[in-house]
Amino acid sequence: MSSQRPLERVQNPFLFDPADANGPVLRPKDAAALILVRRNGDTTRVLMGERSARHAFLPGRFVFPGGRLDVADQRLATDTDLRPEVLAKVATGTTTSRARGLGLAAVRETFEETGILVGTKQRSTVRTRSATWQRFFSHGISPHLEALDFVARAITPPGRPRRFDARFFMADASEIAAELDLSNASGELLRPIWLTLDEARAADVLPITSCVLDEVEGRLSGRRDPSGPVPFFIPRRGKALILGL
Repeated sequence: MSSQRPLERVQNPFLFDPADANGPVLRPKDAAALILVRRNGDTTRVLMGERSARHAFLPGRFVFPGGRLDVADQRLATDTDLRPEVLAKVATGTTTSRARGLGLAAVRETFEETGILVGTKQRSTVRTRSATWQRFFSHGISPHLEALDFVARAITPPGRPRRFDARFFMADASEIAAELDLSNASGELLRPIWLTLDEARAADVLPITSCVLDEVEGRLSGRRDPSGPVPFFIPRRGKALILGL
């Protein structure tokens, strides 16, 4: 298990809209998001999407594909696993099987919300009762967990209509094995789009999303050591206690 220690280099406040903070204090649910990175020369883009205004949680915001951990994610047997150093950090405070499930949840949610399958050609038959995973595997693709990096973890502040303990994974767009028509997506993200890092920051995003974008840029530029600590944002009085995993 990774040690936790203060991480001084992250200075951004961790604030949500005060108008969203009037609800009961809910227990955060485990969740995962996947940041797909597409690089072309000096230009870097990330895949994001606009949430429907009908959603109770973050309506109209631009977010990375992601969502709640499902029981099927923890029971799925696949050909690859998270790299040992990644698994150790994701498993901080939880089990390795749950950590692995979070990586799979990020891949599954990306498929559900964008129609994008991150993985490789399937090398074995996978049995699952999950309808979503059955659709995923029907395309001859298996998740490639070894390709996932772990870049951030954040807990939604109390008083919001939904609360998540979210793990943010990152993978290069070269890991995309197939892209289906958006008619195959859930519709939760109205328009998945590839944005430059500056465009992403200028979109309607939460401060925590900007913090994650900073971490992504730092890793891609070499200013962050990929083997170094991963920031863990814990809400405290409207700001964040930031630990290193």
